[in-house]
Amino acid sequence: MNIILLGPPGAGKGTQAKRLVEKYHIPQVSTGDMLRAALKEGTPLGLEAKKYMDAGGLVPDSVVIGLVKERIQKPDATGGYMLDGFPRTVAQAQELDSILGTLGQTIDHVVSVEVPSSELLGRLTGRRTCRACGAGFHVIFDPPKKEGVCDKCGGELYQRSDDNEATVQSRLETYEAQTKPLIDYYQKASKLRRIDGVGQMDDILGRIQKVLG
Repeated sequence: MNIILLGPPGAGKGTQAKRLVEKYHIPQVSTGDMLRAALKEGTPLGLEAKKYMDAGGLVPDSVVIGLVKERIQKPDATGGYMLDGFPRTVAQAQELDSILGTLGQTIDHVVSVEVPSSELLGRLTGRRTCRACGAGFHVIFDPPKKEGVCDKCGGELYQRSDDNEATVQSRLETYEAQTKPLIDYYQKASKLRRIDGVGQMDDILGRIQKVLG
């Protein structure tokens, strides 16, 4: 089973990805992991990507697609895989379809974990981090025993700059703008599975498993 996992920042996608990997015994294929592995191994595509990264530029689609093609042909992906963070655009999705066609493969399900923006704002702006030990807390879901103080080391808790409301709102708007065309693309292909991402993690996992069958 080949899956694409979509979801905005704060939707709990990372948590569900780990659980799905364990449940279905398939690798999680993320562009970040692939780039790091290719750089470490010094593959031709890794070296090509390094040129762009060293220059402070974005790694072009052609290189990313090449990395994906290499990764999904590795032995651990023969029983399926889950693409996380790719594709991000319709152009990438079309290129992916083309490559999968040459490999005799297809995407079976595109799971979109959906959460209202108001809920996402609360989730993302509520995160707090310890300046001393780096431990993470959440003012709603995992509050410290004493406000502003780390339970683990007594250090000061602070809100990261990328967790303030203006920054979070901008991130959510960017995701919406980039991903909506992608959702429409897979909707037309009858592969999109919309999942309600509000509730307990176990309940959300159950919803995903139900659509995957």
